[in-house]
Amino acid sequence: MRVIFTALGGFGHSFPLIPLAVAARDAGHDVGFATAEDFLPNIGKAGITGISAGVTMTVAFTEAAKGIAEDPEQLPPEQLPQILGRIFGEVVPRSFVTDLESIFAERRPDLVVYESGNVGGAFAAKRAGIPCVGHTFGRMSRMGELGDLIRARIGETAREYGVEGDPQSYFGDPVVDICPESVQAPEFLAGTKRIPLRPVGWSEPGDLPAGIAGRDRSRPLVYLTLGTAFGNTDVLGKAIKGLAVLDADVLVAAGPSVDVAELGEVPANVRLEAWVPQSALLPYVDVVVHHGGSGTTLGSLGAGLPQLVLPQGADQFSNAEMVVDAGVGRQLLGDAVTAEAVTENARVLLTDAAVRDATRALAAEVAAMPGPAEVAATLPSYV
Repeated sequence: MRVIFTALGGFGHSFPLIPLAVAARDAGHDVGFATAEDFLPNIGKAGITGISAGVTMTVAFTEAAKGIAEDPEQLPPEQLPQILGRIFGEVVPRSFVTDLESIFAERRPDLVVYESGNVGGAFAAKRAGIPCVGHTFGRMSRMGELGDLIRARIGETAREYGVEGDPQSYFGDPVVDICPESVQAPEFLAGTKRIPLRPVGWSEPGDLPAGIAGRDRSRPLVYLTLGTAFGNTDVLGKAIKGLAVLDADVLVAAGPSVDVAELGEVPANVRLEAWVPQSALLPYVDVVVHHGGSGTTLGSLGAGLPQLVLPQGADQFSNAEMVVDAGVGRQLLGDAVTAEAVTENARVLLTDAAVRDATRALAAEVAAMPGPAEVAATLPSYV
């Protein structure tokens, strides 16, 4: 069977498709992965055939800002929802439809798997008469007014392509869902044909920092990251200051948008890294302090780790609420992010028995979900 996976690229929610794509390839299927140019190196490192399709998010942002802001870098905050609506509802879907139509004509896939941020994959597949399956990147929150705006734009573009149905329910398509059912949004569970898949992290191949694998586990290790797209030197600095006073070691992954040098001198129990292979690191961690990205949130759930979430944007606020509601962690918002607050909350999470019990329960739920190989084996049934 020939399968094409398609994802935006440039965002963390493109990564969750990789484990299923790898499993489909290992099952003997002919697998291609169509994504924006800047994400293709990751696809190559996963050993999958990459196919250039769609625009990068930088290009999409510039295109969406035309007629709204003369200088996209000086965009007024009140204009951002309109820009995001254009990006995800118009610019990105249209760019993918244009490229995927020729790709589908050449490669003639039997099935298309598209991630939830890339509805252009669904539009192109439906126009070509190819069966398709959606794929979530985590908890599917409605995201308030912004989510309503984006879905309205998607609906308008869908009608232009002759696609019927509700974007909220993936136009009636089956959906591979990597979020544990107990913490998934109720409206999503009620309105979709869900295919559960264990959230399996994928990291670019690389070695753990020296000393992590053989470290003394009697001393806690706290992992701090704000992900790849939401690096914030001020927030990282406050978090580092707050965590450094704990009787623990602290490992910081600054991410590509932060210059490690800008964080200055750090105490001896803090180690700064630009990047770490996160999925390989989590088994050695005791508490995760992070931005609330879906990959880090779900990875921490699967590893049974308490979480202190410092959301910076997008779906991260919904993920932070999920963590709190599930009893597996705490959140700090906006001005509440101070060094003192980070110290207090992280200290509690290192010792709270109720939180530990909740993390173990959710980790057991994640472990019981079907793995990528099991789900890959079912893909022919959707053709």
